[in-house]
Amino acid sequence: MDTLRRTPSPASPSDEPISDEPSSHEPSPGNVEPDGAPVELAVIGAGPCGIAVGAAARRMGLSTALFDQGPLCDSILRYPTYMTFFSTPEKLEIEGLPFVTSEKTATRKEALTYYRKVADYFQLPVYQYHRVVEVKRDSDVFLITTRDGAGREARHRARRVAVATGGFHEPNLLGVPGEDLPKVSHHYREAHPYWRQDVLVVGGSNSAVEASLELFRAGARVHMVHFGNEFDRGVKPWILPDIQNRIRNGEIGMAWAHRVHEIRPDAVVLRSEASGETTELRNDWVLALTGWKANPTILGSLGVPVDDVTGIPAHNPHTMETPVDGVFIAGVLAAGHDANRIFIENGREHGRLIVEAVLAGSPESRGAS
Repeated sequence: MDTLRRTPSPASPSDEPISDEPSSHEPSPGNVEPDGAPVELAVIGAGPCGIAVGAAARRMGLSTALFDQGPLCDSILRYPTYMTFFSTPEKLEIEGLPFVTSEKTATRKEALTYYRKVADYFQLPVYQYHRVVEVKRDSDVFLITTRDGAGREARHRARRVAVATGGFHEPNLLGVPGEDLPKVSHHYREAHPYWRQDVLVVGGSNSAVEASLELFRAGARVHMVHFGNEFDRGVKPWILPDIQNRIRNGEIGMAWAHRVHEIRPDAVVLRSEASGETTELRNDWVLALTGWKANPTILGSLGVPVDDVTGIPAHNPHTMETPVDGVFIAGVLAAGHDANRIFIENGREHGRLIVEAVLAGSPESRGAS
């Protein structure tokens, strides 16, 4: 194992307040260190779990850099505008940095503000809008090639790589005619644009239920469709009575055990799972809230096995290292297709596991499950 390149650790949260000024530690062009030396731990993905890896590295004295194809915390940016988190603030904190909120749980806006502050506090070099197009090993380092929005490429070097690209690479498509129509969206931001509109919400998850209730209260005519006979287990228990009452009262239409068969400009066709019979509904908009898939491309290019059934990359859950020496995973990516198994509150712990494994450099840290 090569000698670790260390950087000074920021003071602990109790030693000084978070500054309101942006960090002056800007990434340098071409290489992540001004002198061209490789960083000890590069992080691909700058969401909360990627930030947790970078913050742990800085806290424990390792040089680091983060790369993201979008802005900081792009996944949170895509959340509904007025969303509040299920987890309480202390369960979203990074490296003990206090997360102060106005209410019991954090809003989307408060979360975005908090994670910016974390990145500033730990002086994380974050390459925003730099898509990682290739990662390959070159002797004892990894070469990371990025491409910015203008198409310019840059080469970076790191001794180890943590992939924290999340589970929001591409939506689970319906695979039906008309899915490419402009009226179809796999994102839900807010209810106002759908006032007095006929909206079909596809799915039985927490996001589908919350969107349907918000749409209904904003004056949309809402119909839901779900291939199952009941809502998913992950739906918050305190909103279940609300959606069940709206359906029971006929205020929100519900097609259980049905799938979308076809989407037309002014209608949707639903198909019964049991009988195969179809039903046509008047429709203006389709919100297909059917979940998302992670992108295992980078891991695959490095030779990390990914289970065909679960989508889980091979890794040691105690260190988060894959069978490929020096390659780690963090966050939702470790959950494979089951994105409801890892959240910010448990994915943030991966940062410490990874950095401790790097510092230990023990043979056990290279095992995989």
